[in-house]
Amino acid sequence: MDLDELKKLREENFLSHKKKKREYYLKNKAKKKTPKKVIDYEKELADGGFANKIKEIAKAQKAHVDDRKELIIAKINEYKNKKKEYYEENKEKRLEYDKEYREKKKEELREYRREYYKKNKEKILAKQKEKRKSSQ
Repeated sequence: MDLDELKKLREENFLSHKKKKREYYLKNKAKKKTPKKVIDYEKELADGGFANKIKEIAKAQKAHVDDRKELIIAKINEYKNKKKEYYEENKEKRLEYDKEYREKKKEELREYRREYYKKNKEKILAKQKEKRKSSQ
């Protein structure tokens, strides 16, 4: 067998496999389809049925949330702990990155602070005077 024959054989096998897979998928899809229940809306919503339906739905949702409440709280706490551990593990990296960033952007930050102080000079001075008065 030469290379072209091998390529052709491989392509045929691949296509036949793909065809089998597609047939299997379609067969299973047809099995899963169940006839949908027909709802008589006039009967369902007559005589305050709408309000009752809404109440039933709300009760079912509340029951579902109540059943899962402990699990949800546990997941939230687990997330908080993971986050805390991550920050503790990477504290040095973060501090190092911040230091490098400040070194790189030193002049830009200095200029930003000057502009900020010029814009908010009166507010800053008023706060400082209040602090001095309250500390004395």
